[in-house]
Amino acid sequence: MTIYLARRCGQAVVLMLLVSVIGFGILHLAPGGPLSQYVLSSNMAQEDIDRITRQLGLDRPFLLQYVDWLARMVTGDWGQSYRDGLPVLTKIATHIGPTLEIMLASTVIAALLGGVIGMRAAVRRHSLTDLLATGGAMIALSIPTFWFALMAIYLFSIELGWLPSGNRSTIGDGSLGDVLHHMIAPVMVLALVETAVWAQFMRASMLDTLGQDYIRTARAKGLRERVVIRAHALRNALLPMITLVGLQFPTLLGGALVTETVFSWPGMGRLFLDSLEYRDYPVVMGILMLSALMVMAGSLLADVLYAVADPRIRMD
Repeated sequence: MTIYLARRCGQAVVLMLLVSVIGFGILHLAPGGPLSQYVLSSNMAQEDIDRITRQLGLDRPFLLQYVDWLARMVTGDWGQSYRDGLPVLTKIATHIGPTLEIMLASTVIAALLGGVIGMRAAVRRHSLTDLLATGGAMIALSIPTFWFALMAIYLFSIELGWLPSGNRSTIGDGSLGDVLHHMIAPVMVLALVETAVWAQFMRASMLDTLGQDYIRTARAKGLRERVVIRAHALRNALLPMITLVGLQFPTLLGGALVTETVFSWPGMGRLFLDSLEYRDYPVVMGILMLSALMVMAGSLLADVLYAVADPRIRMD
């Protein structure tokens, strides 16, 4: 286990370096830049623009900028925002909480609901339940997340008036009940797409388990079908689902980015888009690196949990 973890950590370091190089390069090759807002302003003289360029270090060669940024990031200094001068870590810390709120809530709901739907679809294969589950999952996966979000706002906020149309809390309130009320719509949108993924994976895993010899043996011994499903098939079918926890991280982050933008949710996705529009490179790179780290950590956690749940797997 120790050797495996050390090898995976070494691979993670290499991948993080590649992500940083590619991300840093794309940002600096993109048209415009942090100074584009000043260049278009008629009130800014060329001397002022040159002074800001030197202050931000943008007049140095690309390689020197990258090495300097990497050295400071490794030591815990992620830089300051071009927009307001605040430390990047401070800005991310104030936005990561709301993102984790909707991600964790939607994951729990999707795992429970999708697991039940997928199990029932597999047990009743080729039935109306299976047809509805499979068809519903395909529809949910085919429609863009932003469309679900817009329809949720139109139906539950505009037409019915049941839910707020955006933000994390009501101005002047901010109580737990108020935050939970605002969470319903974005969590519902994220969970809807996730539920389809969990249901499809659970159905496939359950069908594979039900075709095993020990399941046929259990039935041949005269055990009730309910006992066969719950005591033998379900426990083994849940093992492959552990890997889905890590695989869902990229989907969750992408879905959260769209959902937070539509619902004006003050999370990392909203901060990322705002920073990208403002050409706030330090904040964009900080979110990019943290997202990559979260994805790799989720994948590693899934592998470790799978090995713990199934003693037959050796992690060498």
